[in-house]
Amino acid sequence: MFSVFVPSESSLKKATVSDLEALPDNAVWVDLVKPTTAEDKAVERLAGIAVPTREDMQEIEISSRLYIENGARYMTATLMCQSDTEAPKTTAVTFILSGHRLVTVRYDDPKPFVLVENKLARNCSAGITGEMVLMELLDAVIDRCADILERIGADVDQVSHDIFEPESERHGNAKRYSQILITIGRKGDLTSKVRESLVSIGRLVTFLSAVIEGVKWTKDMREQLKTMQRDVASLTDHASYLSNKITFVLDAMLGVVNLEQNNIIKLFSVMAVVLMPPTLIASIYGMNFKVMPELEWQHGYPFAVLMMVLAAVAPYMYFRWKKWL
Repeated sequence: MFSVFVPSESSLKKATVSDLEALPDNAVWVDLVKPTTAEDKAVERLAGIAVPTREDMQEIEISSRLYIENGARYMTATLMCQSDTEAPKTTAVTFILSGHRLVTVRYDDPKPFVLVENKLARNCSAGITGEMVLMELLDAVIDRCADILERIGADVDQVSHDIFEPESERHGNAKRYSQILITIGRKGDLTSKVRESLVSIGRLVTFLSAVIEGVKWTKDMREQLKTMQRDVASLTDHASYLSNKITFVLDAMLGVVNLEQNNIIKLFSVMAVVLMPPTLIASIYGMNFKVMPELEWQHGYPFAVLMMVLAAVAPYMYFRWKKWL
């Protein structure tokens, strides 16, 4: 489906799109959501531009994502989608600036679109243009990435606390470690997706800054574009920092697991050494040779038991003296 937004008083209203013969002159934003082939053709006819297909939007070459054709500026970015769920993903969104009208093509529902639509429906400046709508969308996308990174940072801090300062000792450690590893993996995947989105947005903002030279954009919009470039660069660095921190936390988690496994193996080794001398003594006196003088000894049994106890205690005390336990 596709929606047409036109200014109405101090807000942006969604216009009816059924059987449109022409776009309203004051239409500033055409939003295509999972468009069919017929809807693509209709928008191409109404707006006088070529609408890229889903396959075109998924191209990874920069030249296929950022270009100018027949005076229209085509910009495809990778945005976060479903970041609040356990299965976050990225989706390609194309922004097309043709004159002072914005056309967006998307096959998912990134949250910034809903936020901007609701914001402009409540209040928008008089004389709003497609460029202004684009700036609002980009600003919302960057803010959304910042919020996601902030949440990831808090979650990673909590994971780090759970690793180095556990609330309980030796109580369900296997299950707790499994949950921590799953959390680390999810946060690492989400961080990589956010960084991919930020890199894509950074390229789009740089391209937009280059093509507006000679275009009559207001001074405030140019300053806002420069601010976006700085924000994207800062958030990209922060995403890299979080990736490094997640790698450190993962290494620490694996180190803790290996240390605990080594302690368990050491405990079994000590028990094996402690029980070996008593076992040897019991084996000797369990042999069935015909001539064994100790079998006739009245105090042989308590003496053998005492020897086994001493043989077990002596290695244990030695290990404690060496501080191996």
